[in-house]
Formats: sequence, C-alpha cells, structure tokens
Amino acid sequence: MTNCIVVGGGIAGLATAHALLQTGSAVTLLERGAIGQESSWAGGGILSPLCPWDYPDAVTRLTTRGAALFPAWAQALHAATGIDPEYEVSGMRVLPPFDAEVARRWCAEHGVKLKAADNASKDLFLPDVAQVRNPRLLRALRTRVEELGGRIIEQCDVCNLVTGHGRVQALATSCGEFLAENFVVTAGAWSTQVLGQHALQLDIKPVRGQMLLFKFASPPLRHIVLQGDLYLIPRRDGHLLVGSTLEDVGFDKNVTQTASDDLHRRAEVLFPALHGMQPVQHWAGLRPASPHNIPTTGRHPQLNNLYLNSGHFRYGITMAPASAEILLNEITGAPQPLDIAPYQAGWNNTAR
Repeated sequence: MTNCIVVGGGIAGLATAHALLQTGSAVTLLERGAIGQESSWAGGGILSPLCPWDYPDAVTRLTTRGAALFPAWAQALHAATGIDPEYEVSGMRVLPPFDAEVARRWCAEHGVKLKAADNASKDLFLPDVAQVRNPRLLRALRTRVEELGGRIIEQCDVCNLVTGHGRVQALATSCGEFLAENFVVTAGAWSTQVLGQHALQLDIKPVRGQMLLFKFASPPLRHIVLQGDLYLIPRRDGHLLVGSTLEDVGFDKNVTQTASDDLHRRAEVLFPALHGMQPVQHWAGLRPASPHNIPTTGRHPQLNNLYLNSGHFRYGITMAPASAEILLNEITGAPQPLDIAPYQAGWNNTAR
C-alpha cells in the first residue's frame, strides 16, 4: 500500500483520490477552501467539447475517453453512495455559425453521430452528448472517497514543497507538515502557486466564467442548445443553466451585472421564454486555463514522486475519469489507454 497526498479537492482531486483508493493506497486530500466549491462546482456539466471539431486531437481524445467511462462511473457512484449525479444523454443542438463541412468531416472521421436538426435551419444535432449535474457528482465523489477510507482536510493551504535528492520530502501547510511516498497536485487554477519554483514552464492561469440559473416548472428544453460559446442546459427538475463568459481577470471571482445582462440577452434570442424572467442564481468560477485546453497530467520532470493533474480549462468534468486513469497508470506503471505525451508537454509549454 502506498501513501499519497492529493492537493486540491475539485473534480480532478476527488477523481484522482478515488482512483488511488480503489488500488488500496492510503490517501489524504488537502483543500485550501471547501471541497468541490470552485471551478468544478461552477461548470455546466456538458460531457463534450462545445464544438469538438474546433479542438486539437489531444483534447478530443481525452474528452472522448472520459465520456466513454462516465456512464459506468456515474452509475457506480450512485449505487455506492445513493447520490445521483444525474448522468443523462440529452443530445446537443448546435446552431450556426459554424463550418458545417468541417463538422461533418470530423464527426465521420471520429465515429461521432451527427444529424441534421428536424427543422429548416442549418442546425446540427449531436444525439450522444451527455450531461451531469456537477454539484451532485462532487458530493457523490466526496462521499465515496470518505467511504473508501480517504482522509479529507479542508481549509488547508500548502505553503511550501520540501524537496531533496530529486524528491518531495514533505509538504509544509497551514495545518502542519505532511509526509507521503507520492504527492499529486490537482489544485486547478492555483496549481502553479502550489508548485512555486517547481512549476517550471507550466502555463495554468485562472479564467473567470459566469453562469446564470433559471427555474421552470418542468424541463424547458429537450436538449442542450449551443451557439458559439453560449449554451443552455436543461436539468431534470426544470432548472436551466445559461453560460458562460471567458474573462482573463486573475483570481477575481466576483460576478458582474454586465455579464448577467449579456448572457440573459443572448439566451433570450435563442429561447424567448426567458423574456421577463429573472435568474434565481448568478455565480462565477475560475477555470484552470491552459494553452489549447490541453491539461498536464503526469510525473514532474525533476521530482520523481511529484505528479500533476491540472489545467483542464473548460473540460475538467468531462476529462476527469480519463485523467485520473492516466495519472494512476503513471504512478503504478500500468499500460496507458492512449498516447500521454501531449499531457506531459505542459512542463515545457513551448513544446505544445
């Protein structure tokens, strides 16, 4: 049994801790705030890149793997904890503007179902796109991590990595010093801060995303609706999410009336029933942005017991089970399900 410290309690940290615990490892998860309350909680839970044909293969390979693992993962969490992550294949309707020929060619080459929408417009429909309800998924994962014996410590800031002889010897934190055989940083937008001088050329920074939530008596739409970077996500209980912004404002997580007005106005064009409605909630999260949306997952190039699983930008939920799988295989030496070289290039971002 190995002893592992995981730093960061969002989707990447919880999924990593869950995977490690299932191998019999002893895991302590440290979180600077409250578990699952940052970017992972704030996202919409679409289990696909918004327009997959617009992304590099390194992104879509990982999201495809994650999406394929999700049904069994969500079902197992529900069965073990009684908490339903609300995994649902809702399909996604994509509205112009987009390059329809590029979209059709990409879907054909990657075996992705694509249909013309059942109207006279130029919309396309991706019937297999699923969604999950982020807060419920995070609660289920936290519960399962604790059921498997994982130790969770909140309000615990990492102050310094104590290193020597090519290894991390200990973590100095606001809660004292922690020793372990392996250390995994899954701190999202805060990962480079945690790593300090050991971040090397890692390029992960916060990018704010603001979201609105509306409430209807029953699900107002049958499918996810996407136009450009604007999406509408219907939930089973009648809630409708509208998102989201992309704002390079550092670690400022404040919401703005300007963003709320803009999201509401644009969403109303797509779905006129929103006219005159007021959102029941408005929030923001800080995504861990990385070049081209490609996360860094794997062993540190200089410290052989330090690992990173971060920088998933917009697709941390979708990539979570696949990234945890890759990270676990890196630690144990098991074969990988795909080429992981793109997910290790982040230590020297000029290689991307």
